[in-house]
Amino acid sequence: GRGRGGFGRGGGRGGGRGRGRGRGGRDGGRDENVWTPVTKLGRLVKEGKIGSIEEIFLYSLPVKEAEIIDFFLKDKLQDEVMKIMPVQKQSSAGQRTRFKAFVALGDNAGHIGLGVKCAAEVATAIRGAITAAKLAVAPVRRGYWGRTAGMPHTVPCKVTGKCASVSVRLIPAPRGTGLVSSPVGKKLLHMAGVDDCYTSTTGHTRTTGNFIKALYFALRNTYSYLSPELWKDNALTPNPYQEHTDYLAKKQMS
Repeated sequence: GRGRGGFGRGGGRGGGRGRGRGRGGRDGGRDENVWTPVTKLGRLVKEGKIGSIEEIFLYSLPVKEAEIIDFFLKDKLQDEVMKIMPVQKQSSAGQRTRFKAFVALGDNAGHIGLGVKCAAEVATAIRGAITAAKLAVAPVRRGYWGRTAGMPHTVPCKVTGKCASVSVRLIPAPRGTGLVSSPVGKKLLHMAGVDDCYTSTTGHTRTTGNFIKALYFALRNTYSYLSPELWKDNALTPNPYQEHTDYLAKKQMS
């Protein structure tokens, strides 16, 4: 969480004046909604060379631009502010209060992201947290309890996630059970597209920030386990950077 915040803040502090100038130019020159990718992955996505977000996850390509997630999941993503908490720093003139926002987002179909951002204003913190959550979108594997008929509805196996003292364990549940969790946990599981699940938590779960992080880590871990149906060999094709190396080598026309 802190690393992501530092990265956002550093960018702002380093290029303060330049950023302002750029913004003025952008309003005047071209439509503000036009996305100009700055990473190789962004260029491939915008050009339509990458068919789905699953390709990005398959090759574990790092996503550095939130617009890539928007491109694939724009209409499906729902975001929800999980918690806003004031944090204080003691300074010579008293306390300096800032706001820390936790935002979760998901498409109710196997993708979940969680972002944390601290800023002097609530709106800025929420905006930053949404961007951080998009960059942290991870796939959630879903499975069955018992009979493998219909669509997957629960977690594929028991999984655990831990943050600070909070440890969250997700346990597969039969169809129709619903989500057996706290209200915050239900929101996060629903966003991930899990319909039935038992949860078991230990630690100081009142700390909402750590609780939702532990739950996010648990959901992310669903793809860490190699179950027998995944044992068969899959031939790994060259990754998109290799496949489209000629396109990426071309100079980008601004």
